[in-house]
Amino acid sequence: MIKILIVEDEEKIMRFLELELLHEGYEILKADNGRTGLEIAEKGEADLMLLDIMLPQINGLEVLRRLRKTSDLPVIMLTARDAVMDKVSGLDAGADDYITKPFAIEELLARIRTALKKRTVIEKADTDVISCGLLSLDKKKHEVMYDNTKIELTNREFSLLKILMENKNIVLNRDILMEKVCGYDYIGETNVIDVYVRYLRTKIDDVFNTKIISTVRGVGYVIKDE
Repeated sequence: MIKILIVEDEEKIMRFLELELLHEGYEILKADNGRTGLEIAEKGEADLMLLDIMLPQINGLEVLRRLRKTSDLPVIMLTARDAVMDKVSGLDAGADDYITKPFAIEELLARIRTALKKRTVIEKADTDVISCGLLSLDKKKHEVMYDNTKIELTNREFSLLKILMENKNIVLNRDILMEKVCGYDYIGETNVIDVYVRYLRTKIDDVFNTKIISTVRGVGYVIKDE
């Protein structure tokens, strides 16, 4: 049974959502504050989260930012705030969708179905081993090979290569890469991604006489599936 985590501090809204979703056949997990909601989400038991922005202890945007360090759980933001910047902030933080209170339950149910469908497609496409030419990366084994030769990488080098390989042919800017590799609250050298790209090129490009990571000047980096 599909489990939906509702993180909402308004009791009436929580009860309304719980009853409607139970009627639709979903199993419900509940939290009335951001900290508890994050803890439940990080356990990996939910299939989708409905997340309010205005929450006690930790607000919804902060919950989402922390969650996105470790999880791609589908998240639909629920909030009474309908300003454009609030929507942008939620989507930039990693929300899959955004719905403003008050809303029709039929619309919310449709958005839930869409988000779950996208998740299923991604999971089917998501394999443990990613390949690009002779380069392969095994997520479970935490192993990188080039033409059957193992390449020793640090955790950050591995994380950076994995993100680039998962997004082949998509140019990722340095800010996105820094947040994914170092965390959104990273405090340190701003050129850290450039440094790790250089390390990867030393260990892969220079050793095997190839060119894996391309620089897009003024934007960021990309691995092209050629």
